[in-house]
Amino acid sequence: MNSDLLILDYEPAHQPAFRALNHEWIAHYFTIEPIDNEMLDDPEGYILAPGGHIFMASHGGAIVGTCALIKEHKGVYELAKMAVSPRAQGLGIGWALGQAVVAKARQLGAHRVELLSNARLRPALALYAKLGFRHVPVPPTPYQRTNVKMVLDL
Repeated sequence: MNSDLLILDYEPAHQPAFRALNHEWIAHYFTIEPIDNEMLDDPEGYILAPGGHIFMASHGGAIVGTCALIKEHKGVYELAKMAVSPRAQGLGIGWALGQAVVAKARQLGAHRVELLSNARLRPALALYAKLGFRHVPVPPTPYQRTNVKMVLDL
């Protein structure tokens, strides 16, 4: 792993970075949807309080990435809100965040991690496949942009 890279547990002071990192990629590729803002404005209420977890990636002293693990129901979690700043892409940060999320899911007793994505996000989909996720049919979802669902059985 990159010696300048630290994977940190989310703290309330990270909320502006969590929001900004996700807004950056969503606005670049898609449209920010109301559900995005609800979650990004209140990660403690939407993600942490129900039993989820958020990781932040620090590189060279700056927060450059994030990824959330959202508790869906017993034993099933969603990998969500993964973002790496364009200036820090290609440094293995997404891989490190993905590994941290999968390890945390195992620690929490999950038997499956799911994610929703979009076919336009080819580098992200390649990363998820490298982490062991596989494609499954896409169910109805609150996000307009979702056209990919992947799962990882633990």
